[in-house]
Amino acid sequence: MHRRSRLKKPTWIISLVSLVCVFLVVAYIYPPQDSTACYIFSSSSCRMISRWRPPPERELSEEETTARVVIKNLLNTPSIQTKNPKIAFMFLSPGSLAFERLWDRFFQGHEGRFSIHIYASKVKPVHHSRYFQNCEIRSDKVDWGKTSMIDVKKRLLANALKDPDNQHFVLLSDSCVPLRSFEFVYSYLMYTDISFIDSFEDPGPHGSGRYSDHMLPEVEKRFFRKGAQWFTMKRQHAIVVMADSLYYTKFRDYCRPGMDGRNCYADEHYLPTFFHMFDPTGIANWSVTHVDWSERKWYPKSYGLKGLSLQLIKNITSITESVHETSNAKGNHDHALHVERYKQALLLICKKILARNFGHHD
Repeated sequence: MHRRSRLKKPTWIISLVSLVCVFLVVAYIYPPQDSTACYIFSSSSCRMISRWRPPPERELSEEETTARVVIKNLLNTPSIQTKNPKIAFMFLSPGSLAFERLWDRFFQGHEGRFSIHIYASKVKPVHHSRYFQNCEIRSDKVDWGKTSMIDVKKRLLANALKDPDNQHFVLLSDSCVPLRSFEFVYSYLMYTDISFIDSFEDPGPHGSGRYSDHMLPEVEKRFFRKGAQWFTMKRQHAIVVMADSLYYTKFRDYCRPGMDGRNCYADEHYLPTFFHMFDPTGIANWSVTHVDWSERKWYPKSYGLKGLSLQLIKNITSITESVHETSNAKGNHDHALHVERYKQALLLICKKILARNFGHHD
């Protein structure tokens, strides 16, 4: 008898655990829908079950359905192959380019492999290089931190997209300088299949703290991202940006300085959030333009004559870690991702060079 009772005890435990499991599964699949059911099961149980369950799929509006269909089809459309692929260098400047002579040296000997587009927002530039002559596009007033910054980028992209040979698009400021040779930059960008768009989650007041519920339902807070405004973008992504109006409108209307007591800057959030939502694996989540925000000021660190040296350039070009300075004082270090993307890009470059020169495809 003693032995039999010892055998029954584990059976009862197994049965009890099985019943609990069945109850949880049923509650997960058919959660309580009203307050009476929640009273029976206790409100805390309802809250617990709701946290376990994935968020319910909402019904999309006709406008959002149309936008998603267009974006999905554009992302799935193969890129156009041209005999003379080029890089479009798009300069955003208040006037003349301070380092135009340096860029002239950068472009020499590579005619026909690039195009230049300049948006001068204040003063008509004076050019010292033949490459920059007659490259300005129509400009309007641009306000820092407002949606007009996105409008400028779209206008630059639109003008660069007119040339079907332009396959990659690089956004630069008047203070940017090239740190690598043209051949290196061309190979690195042309032979990769991603866009170098900075995108990361900042849980602090200058990240998620800028989000507004007015962006719902199209833009949920869990997708809200931040990133530097400087990017390089493949043609497919450039076309997607030009096609979007729905999500752009959300940021135009509800991400602006002084709204609801917040200072939201659309140029820091629109593209990072948009591509995180629709093509997160198609972007690098870091930028190939070096910007140092470690001083935690409104503007990134600048380099004067005293700080410039060959060693500084070597230090910058040897960086293998993408550090995102978040506003909650915890930097996100994307070392593994950065190095892996770098290796993938170099490997793809080697493969395509072999295929082009030797017909080797392995």
